Amino acid sequence: MLHIDIVCVGKIKENYLKDAINEYSKRLSKYCILNIIELNDEKLPTKLNDSLSYEIKNKESNSILSHIKKDSYILALDLKGKNYTSEEFSEKIQTLSITNSHITFLIGGSLGMTDELLNKTNEKICFSKMTFPHQLIRVFLLEQIFRAFKIANNESYHH
Repeated sequence: MLHIDIVCVGKIKENYLKDAINEYSKRLSKYCILNIIELNDEKLPTKLNDSLSYEIKNKESNSILSHIKKDSYILALDLKGKNYTSEEFSEKIQTLSITNSHITFLIGGSLGMTDELLNKTNEKICFSKMTFPHQLIRVFLLEQIFRAFKIANNESYHH
């Protein structure tokens, strides 16, 4: 069975988001072995300069990097990444699962990830050119992974 890791920065505080994550995690257990790895985010100071911003991104990115399993296909969620339709995303996951037993998705903190980390990924994907809180993107990602399996298995899913 395919292993999917989601390595993400920041804890989920809102119960409605926790409920959605738990629901999609439960639904996905039929299709894959899902592991969500929540990393601590760095506290952002009120006055943020470029140097401090890089330092925070660097700490968070190094933490992400230390949680990526060897031989995993790595997809980073990034605004400069490739856009997929749900059908294309489903096809991508199915294709990857043929040659990879492990897929890892990366979700950075509010400042994003360093170029050094992004350059170590196999691919960058983008859900929207709009900016969303990284906690909400986690729910979007889980929903799209679930939808991808439903599409691949020709099962109906409309909500």
